[in-house]
Amino acid sequence: MHSSHLLLEEPIRMASILEPSKASFFPAMTKIVGTLGPKSRSVEVISGCLKAGMSVARLDFSWHDPDYHQQTLENLKAAVKATKKLCAVMLDTVGPELQVVNKSEKAISLEADATVVLTPDEGQEASSELLPINFDGLSKAVKKGDTIFIGQYLFTGSETTSVWLEVSEVKGDDVVCVIKNSATLTGSLFTLHASQIRIELPTISDKDKEVISSWGVKNKIDFLSLSYTRYAEDVRQAREFLSKLGDLYQTQIFAKIENIEGLNHFDEILQEADGIILSRGNLGIDLPPEKVFLFQKAALYKCNMAGKPAVVTRVVDSMTDNLRPTRAEATDVANAVLDGSDAILLGAETLRGLYPVETISIVGKICAEAEKVFNQDLYFKKTVKFVGEPMTHLESIASTAVRAAIKVKASVIICFTSSGRAARLIAKYRPTMPVLSVVIPRLKTNQLRWSFSGAFEARQSLIVRGLFPMLADPRHAAESTSATNESVLKVALDHGKASGVVKSHDRVVVCQKVGDASVVKIIELED
Repeated sequence: MHSSHLLLEEPIRMASILEPSKASFFPAMTKIVGTLGPKSRSVEVISGCLKAGMSVARLDFSWHDPDYHQQTLENLKAAVKATKKLCAVMLDTVGPELQVVNKSEKAISLEADATVVLTPDEGQEASSELLPINFDGLSKAVKKGDTIFIGQYLFTGSETTSVWLEVSEVKGDDVVCVIKNSATLTGSLFTLHASQIRIELPTISDKDKEVISSWGVKNKIDFLSLSYTRYAEDVRQAREFLSKLGDLYQTQIFAKIENIEGLNHFDEILQEADGIILSRGNLGIDLPPEKVFLFQKAALYKCNMAGKPAVVTRVVDSMTDNLRPTRAEATDVANAVLDGSDAILLGAETLRGLYPVETISIVGKICAEAEKVFNQDLYFKKTVKFVGEPMTHLESIASTAVRAAIKVKASVIICFTSSGRAARLIAKYRPTMPVLSVVIPRLKTNQLRWSFSGAFEARQSLIVRGLFPMLADPRHAAESTSATNESVLKVALDHGKASGVVKSHDRVVVCQKVGDASVVKIIELED
């Protein structure tokens, strides 16, 4: 994997650092995925999250049952209606996740240099000497000297709530470990991660399949986050499974790269997946700490060049308990943006954190500041060079629209699309202005009833940097006459004016299909 130089606009005036940030209708071009849970599932808090900038809601099935998540989703729908802000839904699978089972929920104190036994006998009670786990193959997978990490679910890596173990011996099905640091484990569920060890479990578990085919189908999920994706075949199998589940053939699959196996097969996984989630929590355990940034930069570059959304996780862990991020975390968020991330995923910070709305707001502000100094010119040239010649018809139109918009200092790019592909290609070239994606619904029938497509496509652009969707009137076709296109354009411009994105005398670049031809035009708004 080769990486790229830091994409930073130069020079930066030192005085500009002290200028206050200006409020904007779009808090940032970079999107924010928020995980909804105990501290963020009321209509009131979700409404606050949407107003602060959350555009994708993640529901993590590693914990709680479908009924709990259904209630959260109903509250999300109510919040979307109240705030009039569109939000996509991401279902996060459990996958081959190893867990320590603590049925009594008593706190477990582990002392450095003592030993603890990991056993597959789930009937045993968890204690300082014995930890029951949900997998009977651990003793066959590990050997003396291997490293095992255990922490409260959505662990922060903080040494008081998570523990490092070193395997000292394997006794039948049990694994005896030496504790490397003192820690107290609290709660009913802890995640166990065996560093650089192959775990023989399916990527989509039977429980995952059950949840997707019932809860997922019922709620027409926009994204499936495929935990512990290790091979391209994992994505292919997931896609085949979704293709048989009604509307879920449209669901996009985001491969979650969490371990060395996923890293080693990254290129093939990227080809198959619709997007990538860099799960830095587990990756930070599998990789030496000094290598994590290198993988991030290389992986984001590859995603950018492929035009596929890339999501970075674990950025402001300390905001789970604090109102402000650390300096390192604030810098980390900005660097994720400069590296080319499409979205920032918040886990513990919003799920069980004390300040979910404030966290989203602060992350959005940091993203917006980083975007101001993103070196778009260098990025554009690199992308064009990578794509090479001859370009495809659509790629040529997309890059032309972005170049024209920058040259004429357009305030917005408006793209008419039915599949969302044209808008995503425009976003791939990272224009400095928002891209208003006008999704034209398509009429389809199963011989029994009529229905419109388009809602999926609109919501799925909510994870792409710089893309802001609106659904057009279904009475206008995507390749309609110039008269109907003009009326749709007027609606889009009115939407832009109402949201403060465009004003009188602004220039706007429009990308649309007229007949069989794709057209890029520049218009100047009148009073």
